[in-house]
Amino acid sequence: MSAARLKVGQVGVGHFGAHRRRTMRETGLFELVAAYDYNPEALAQAEAEDGAVPVGSYEELLDYPGLEAIVISTGAKYHAEQALAAAERGLHVYVEKPLCSTPEELHALLEVQRRTGVVIGVGHEDHRSNPVSLTIKQKIESGELGAVAAFEETTAHSGGLLMKPEEWRADPEKNPGGMLFQCGVHSLHELMFYFGPIREVSCMMRYDVHTSRTADVAVCLLRFSSGLVGTLNAYHVTPYRHTLSIFGTKANLYRDARFFQEGTKLEIQVTHLDGKYEPRESVPLVAAGEPNGNLRSFYRGIREGTPVYPGLLDGARAVAVVFAAEESAKKGACAVSVPEELW
Repeated sequence: MSAARLKVGQVGVGHFGAHRRRTMRETGLFELVAAYDYNPEALAQAEAEDGAVPVGSYEELLDYPGLEAIVISTGAKYHAEQALAAAERGLHVYVEKPLCSTPEELHALLEVQRRTGVVIGVGHEDHRSNPVSLTIKQKIESGELGAVAAFEETTAHSGGLLMKPEEWRADPEKNPGGMLFQCGVHSLHELMFYFGPIREVSCMMRYDVHTSRTADVAVCLLRFSSGLVGTLNAYHVTPYRHTLSIFGTKANLYRDARFFQEGTKLEIQVTHLDGKYEPRESVPLVAAGEPNGNLRSFYRGIREGTPVYPGLLDGARAVAVVFAAEESAKKGACAVSVPEELW
């Protein structure tokens, strides 16, 4: 690998942007040359911690001399507009999830990458490096679970109860599906890592639990190319929960992410055909891959021309299911197909 660090500018350097700055430092592969944020304190911190030159606007950041790429760590309503502007200038783009808010933005991003050839990485989890994800995938592919019959995944937290009307998260045009858009895209990206393409979704949503205009509840039935079916539930008005249950003919697998402070619990429950009690047992995890694999893959995609994971199509596939789910909910939970061209 080339030892030359990638010269990047970053928009949004506080909050989650500060986390992204830290992960870039950990890789040793990036030089944060310049930064823009509406918060002067966040800019000052980026300058102190990373040596980033503060600039006065996003346009000024895009025009800063010597940049090779832009890292976008702003709110999701800005992602598409900022990514398109960077790509049009020939800058590579690393953008946090969710990738974009509308199908029109999605098509524009796919088109600009085809036309310009820039590398676009998306800030989803690199499941190829995550020990929990790798262990789950190994259990599925080894046949230890038998034939996988179905799954149930739930992602939930109480953030919707705190939303203010002026926030982008409270705008249904910028936050389609509510929690399904904000956090459900993580789940969709993960499920496709295990099970492949999602072809069809049926969904019901509720908007009457709280006062925001975005969905408080989304209950989705997903159908995969393999024929596998399962449910993804996303709630924005309840205490934290992030669980996945995979049901197989030989065993069930249960993943419970107990928030950041408590880590993740993974258990297996083996089928007993003799009617005996079927206890759950803890599952040891396989070795993790390299840390911050998503950033490293983005770097290699630029320096070496290797495929990027998660890349633009990975982010596109996740939001495309959200868009199909919202369409389904508006049509009375009828089945809606996910565009095949994304695969």
